[in-house]
Amino acid sequence: MTQSAPSHVSPPRFSGFGLGLRPVHYADVQHTDGLADFFEIISENFMVDGGRPLQVLDRVRERYPLAMHGVSMSLGGERLDHGYLKRLKALADRARPLWVSDHLCWTGTGGINSHDLLPLPLTEAALDRLTAHIRQAQDVLERSLLIENPSSYITYPEDSLTEWTFLSELCARTGCGLLLDVNNIYVSAHNHGFSAQDYLDGLPFDRVRQIHLAGHSQGESLLIDTHDQPVPDGVWQLYAQTVARCGEVAVMIERDDDIPPLDDLRAELDRARSLAGQARQAA
Repeated sequence: MTQSAPSHVSPPRFSGFGLGLRPVHYADVQHTDGLADFFEIISENFMVDGGRPLQVLDRVRERYPLAMHGVSMSLGGERLDHGYLKRLKALADRARPLWVSDHLCWTGTGGINSHDLLPLPLTEAALDRLTAHIRQAQDVLERSLLIENPSSYITYPEDSLTEWTFLSELCARTGCGLLLDVNNIYVSAHNHGFSAQDYLDGLPFDRVRQIHLAGHSQGESLLIDTHDQPVPDGVWQLYAQTVARCGEVAVMIERDDDIPPLDDLRAELDRARSLAGQARQAA
């Protein structure tokens, strides 16, 4: 099933503990060293021609390494938006990020962006489409992408692959890396009744370059990936299992709503750092 991967340079390794760059913290991050080992930006927030966002970007880049994380590439859509890719390339050339990442999803059709990360059918046809689109994107960006596993709430009757097999095949075919969201594994495992341990066992950990940690909320019957809560105990436990199997990897706390003070996020980051040290010693 695996096809040969193109000769893109493998995503670099970086060992550090970072935070998402959010507007409420712009002032602190621009003017203070040592708050984290790196910051991750939402790419679309900085894909502008000028103004304050790019001024903030340049100032933060002077102090910290950056990672770029996108939500609108729509790799699983009908076709890629090459205008979007060119703007993303211009931003990457300016930010000089550790890497550029996006999601295993589609976001709309017919030029309409749903502003949501919509799930893909896990089929051979979808795998072929994703493979072609990731290769196209990497050619335009002139770098390998990191692909993030999404949280999901539905499955498709035609599904024939597990998500971990799908991701493994994408890495083998395209040379991309993985941004492994541990919270999303936890949420999807609960929602669909699969084993999070089976998911981990099926991944190519040599392709993991970054880990996301976040919180979620309890819906009526499903867990919802809201990113508005502290990292819960179950996700911390799964993270300890995950990071023990990673080599040099970047770890990030992801918070998008009800954002607390930086000191609270840094306390979570300290816990992530401590658990990683303990897990690797025990491995």
